[in-house]
Amino acid sequence: MNVITILVVDDHPIVRAGCRQLIQQIPNTKVIEAETGEEGYRLFQENYPDMVLLDITLPGIGGLEVLRKMRANRENAKVLMFSMHEDPVFASRAMQAGAKGYITKNNAADYLVEAVEKVLTGKTYLSPDTAQQLAMLNIGAGTSALSDLSRRELEILRLLGEGKSMTEISDLLGISYKTVANNLTQIKSKLDINKTAELMRFAISHGLSS
Repeated sequence: MNVITILVVDDHPIVRAGCRQLIQQIPNTKVIEAETGEEGYRLFQENYPDMVLLDITLPGIGGLEVLRKMRANRENAKVLMFSMHEDPVFASRAMQAGAKGYITKNNAADYLVEAVEKVLTGKTYLSPDTAQQLAMLNIGAGTSALSDLSRRELEILRLLGEGKSMTEISDLLGISYKTVANNLTQIKSKLDINKTAELMRFAISHGLSS
């Protein structure tokens, strides 16, 4: 019987260990681990895993960008997004980017094994609470202050919430300082926030910072 290889990409060792312990309940599985998006993508290319469990919030290159790179490299890549963010807009963006599923870290103990098994068979998986929230978002019954932001704006807001300066954000994302400044202006306009310090507090209060 062929060994099922699962790549876990998360920057917290304790989280990776917990995921490994849960996943190894599935017979004949081998877990490999990465701490950053860059390392995760390299191991993805080297090992061609059967499935990837990918944190959406990573230092450096973010999870959504890693997801897009993996899907560009292998169109049929099976990626389950794993996140601390319960706001359904994150699940929506992950699924739009090609993820096969989305679960939050809060319900991982209850749903991770089921999610992995479903995604391995080619099915899509959302935990019940995420599915309900996403359905509400899609029909407009649920609203999110973040839903108007682009992927780039969300990434900049996340880094700002982590205390990164505009220069550091520019370097991390490989974009100009002016582009960062212009994006921050757009973010403030969309969220009706005037000051950068208030924007940082907003990012932290909405769980965007790791």
